[in-house]
Formats: sequence, structure tokens, C-alpha cells
Amino acid sequence: MNAPSPAQDTAPMPPLARHLIEAGDHFIGRLQQGQRLRIVDLEGNQAADTLFYNACDVAERYSAVDTVREQGSLYLTTGSVLRSTLNRPMLRIVDDSCGRHDTLGGACSSESNTVRYALDRRHMHSCRDNWMLAIAHHPEYGLTKRDIGHNINFFMNVPVTPEGGLDFAEGISGPGKYVELVSEMDVVVLISNCPQLNNPCSGFDPTPIELLIWRH
Repeated sequence: MNAPSPAQDTAPMPPLARHLIEAGDHFIGRLQQGQRLRIVDLEGNQAADTLFYNACDVAERYSAVDTVREQGSLYLTTGSVLRSTLNRPMLRIVDDSCGRHDTLGGACSSESNTVRYALDRRHMHSCRDNWMLAIAHHPEYGLTKRDIGHNINFFMNVPVTPEGGLDFAEGISGPGKYVELVSEMDVVVLISNCPQLNNPCSGFDPTPIELLIWRH
């Protein structure tokens, strides 16, 4: 990317680590308890499909069901606590310049691409492919395809219709918008920077995101 990162303008201090994730690429890494993770939507309207696991026991993972039930809201923003399948706090959102993140829409796959778009979209790269590549290239995290579950779509706009359906709508994020989380336990972070060209949430133009990590 040629343009300077907007994250450099808003970061409160030099980060411990930063990672640029190109459109359609993936990330896997560890976040220690107490560390802060900022996910930056560098150019706007991108979807970061994200999974979290307890780094000490990956059988415990992010649970959309427990998170939605305990906070009494479908959407995530500042103050939301991401809960695990054991209903324990995993991470807390402490800053959010976007204001809404989806818990319901799930991730694209070759199968969903044919259902949502057309049969000839089946071959297109998907978030599920990204996750599978990440765990295949990094066996040290102990994840297998059985560990791929429901996810968070950071920056993605999925309104619920009055009839109870889901509407994959145009994105509400913008260049430089970010969400920042503090880890309540050691976690493994698995992200697919969505490659989906057919989704209006990304404006039909997938773009890079950036991760910044601080010690506290």
C-alpha cells in the first residue's frame, strides 16, 4: 500500500507489534492477557472475520451465543465483553470509532458463495479458506478444521429486518476507523481479511487492514 497508514496518526504510543494484512490474506497470532489489540480499517468498509481461542486450551473459544445473551445486544461496540463457550470473559472492547460490529452474518465459504451469489462463484477464495490456510501453516497453535466456529465480523454491517432476517448491507465504517480490545486471558487470534468481491459490506472492493498490539 502506498498511502501512509492512518493508524500512525491515532496510535497513543509506539506499538509492541504491528501487522498489515492485505485484502484476502490472513493472520494468526497470540495475545497475552492484558495486551491491547487495535484492528484498523485502513481504507474503510472492509470486513475482518475474526475468531478467538483460549491459548491454554483451544477447545474454549469465542461464543456468539454467550456474548449476545450476556450483553443483551446483537451488535458489538465499546463496553462489549466477548465471552467464551464456558461463558468466561475473553476480551473487552475499550475503544471503537466505527460503532457496530456483526455477530450474526458468519463467514463466507465456497458453499455460501454459491447460495448468496451464483454457482460460478464457488471457486472464489473465501474466509473459511483463509482460516484453513492459517491453521495448516501454523500447527503450533493446535487448531484443526473442527475448531472453526462462529465468528465476529468487525466493521461489517448486517442489520436484522423486522421479519427477523439478515440484510447484508453497505458498510458503515470508513478510512482509519478502528476497534480496540483488551485481552482478559491469553488468546489466539485468527483473522481472515475478507476477500469477498460480491458483498456490499465491503463496497465490492476488499482492502487492507492493520493490527497494532500494545503490552498494556
